[in-house]
Amino acid sequence: MLGFAAPAAKGAFSRETRGMGSLRLERASKDYLSDGSRVPALREVSLEFQTGEFVALVGRSGCGKSTLLNLAGAMDFPTSGSVWIDGVDTSTLNDAALTRIRREKVGFIFQSFQLLPVLSVIENVELPLMLAGRADARAAALERLAWVEMESYANRMPYQLSGGQMQRVAIARALSNSPSILLADEPTGNLDTATSDVILALLRRVADETGTLVMMATHSLEAAGLAGVIVRLRDGCVQEVVAGTKAVPERE
Repeated sequence: MLGFAAPAAKGAFSRETRGMGSLRLERASKDYLSDGSRVPALREVSLEFQTGEFVALVGRSGCGKSTLLNLAGAMDFPTSGSVWIDGVDTSTLNDAALTRIRREKVGFIFQSFQLLPVLSVIENVELPLMLAGRADARAAALERLAWVEMESYANRMPYQLSGGQMQRVAIARALSNSPSILLADEPTGNLDTATSDVILALLRRVADETGTLVMMATHSLEAAGLAGVIVRLRDGCVQEVVAGTKAVPERE
């Protein structure tokens, strides 16, 4: 397995994020309309997580994992109930404030990586920093790439990378603005077992060393086993919340 060397500016990275991340859902429900009928995706979910926790959301397809991630990242809003990010009720924010909280407080990692193909590795990581107006965008992007041991690939294009390398770049991009919360939707779904182990170890390290709250939706038994907290969802409801490897996710 890949070993992770400490980056040159690790202290500054940790100081930016440590002690900030918190997420609270209070009786959050989400319904969608389908052919004029309401379809419940989440039903009165109440959860609370703090800085440095690594949380796995598990359950069968359609149980509400992705919906919960969307609510946690202020990409969607509950039909009823509330979602609080770092003490702020997302339903009270206007569009400008929502954009700011997504940019500054939340990082996203996707199964399909979603790197921009026309940008180099460094440019993909640099872009969120430039949008945030960071004067040191290039230096900060290089620091994030060093943290995931991808700085030597900075000038390559995404098509020149393996799946695992692309996901590490995606993690660097998600961490570019030192978010309080890192949300990962099936981050190892397109990777082989060995590469998945590297990515999961890196996510564990993000939680442990930067104090970021990491929340991951997964179908993988092995992935869930690395989390400190496992939330099992069933039909939009929280079935149980347990520590470590005590819970076994339901298979497809």
